[in-house]
Amino acid sequence: MSDAEHTPGFTTGLEIRREVMGDDFVERAFERSRGTDSEAMQEFVTEHAWGAVWSRPGLDRRSRSLLNLGMLIALRAENELRGHVRGALRNGLGRTEIVESVIHCSAYCGAPAGLAAMRVVQEVLEAELGPLPGDTDVSDEA
Repeated sequence: MSDAEHTPGFTTGLEIRREVMGDDFVERAFERSRGTDSEAMQEFVTEHAWGAVWSRPGLDRRSRSLLNLGMLIALRAENELRGHVRGALRNGLGRTEIVESVIHCSAYCGAPAGLAAMRVVQEVLEAELGPLPGDTDVSDEA
């Protein structure tokens, strides 16, 4: 779909998606899908999830991010969780809140889902915020 063919919902969605997920993430998603079967899915998600849902009144972006973390943990959607942890940080959630969301979800979704999510969360938090103060890499202690 060319820029001229995009609906107002797509345009709104693209703006919100870029603000939450970051320009680089969005560009990579579209670039990977360009000319493939998944190109239409990227456009659909941008128009409907980001343009129609994320733009609704009633919940702020911080709350929407927290909801997304819970749903993605429950679905064991680790690839999507990775991007949404970064989005949650952009939307004002802190390290403790993100970690607690995983622990909370583990009680309802099960330990395997929680453990899988925590691996993703740990990777993203360390990349974005650095390790916890005093955290040591056990591989260096041999």
